[in-house]
Amino acid sequence: MSRPALHHLYTGKVRDMYEVSLDRLLMVASDRVSVFDVVLPDEIPDKGRVLTGISDHWFTRTAHLWPNHVISSDPTDLPETAGPDIAGRAMLVRRTRPVRLECIARGYLFGSAWSEYEERGTVCGAPLPPGLRMAERLPEPIFTTTTKAEAGHDEPLTDAEAAALVGDDLFEQVRAATLAIYGFVAEEAATQGVILADTKLEFGTVDDEVLVIDEMCTPDSSRYWPAEHHRVGISPPSFDKQYVRDHYLALGWDQRPPAPALPREVIEGTRARYVEAFELLTGRSFDEWYAPPTRG
Repeated sequence: MSRPALHHLYTGKVRDMYEVSLDRLLMVASDRVSVFDVVLPDEIPDKGRVLTGISDHWFTRTAHLWPNHVISSDPTDLPETAGPDIAGRAMLVRRTRPVRLECIARGYLFGSAWSEYEERGTVCGAPLPPGLRMAERLPEPIFTTTTKAEAGHDEPLTDAEAAALVGDDLFEQVRAATLAIYGFVAEEAATQGVILADTKLEFGTVDDEVLVIDEMCTPDSSRYWPAEHHRVGISPPSFDKQYVRDHYLALGWDQRPPAPALPREVIEGTRARYVEAFELLTGRSFDEWYAPPTRG
């Protein structure tokens, strides 16, 4: 993928940001993949288009719950200098001041939350009922936060630590928004036979307005499980990066860069899971999503 002929501001683990104007940015999702906060040497074909398409779907569907930064994802609305090869993977967005928190809603006990619970009976320092098992549905969704690290691993925060970092009012706003969006998306996904186990959201501010930014409920920022294969006590098959994570966990990799190369079958299997997630969640054909437009 060639870079748009715009001023390049930032390269993240997955996305590149370009300046369009003082208050507008072009956000382009690459095919890069990261696990354990390490960008891998191999890419997943079409991953950026899947992430953009699913984000576009959920940004639109949840706008009544909380405002977001999207101006348009229609390729015909993008700057002419952006180039045709970013069709389906770019969004024109409002420029915000990022809130330095990763905001997570968890409806099921899994991942790092399960590891902490298994050891101490808590998640981000907050106690949960005893006797829960891996991948079990929680009595009610919980909100947790981590630091938003520029490099390396994000670190979990207690509610008090997060509130001290960003202020009580902003903390309460992002918690309310995260839980509301999680509940809505989880309910919608369930109608398609998909469990949304957890999801991560990011926020930014424009003046006094708090907006959801970056991505929304994608396979990169969420754990989606096929409901028919969910079993408490085991790691369910998923539509997200868990397939890649499980591969590296089986290798015994120390989670420090550089990561070992991904085998072809893991790359192809991961792409298939991403595309399947797109079509299940949006009800659209993936091929139709990123068909390049004709400019008139």
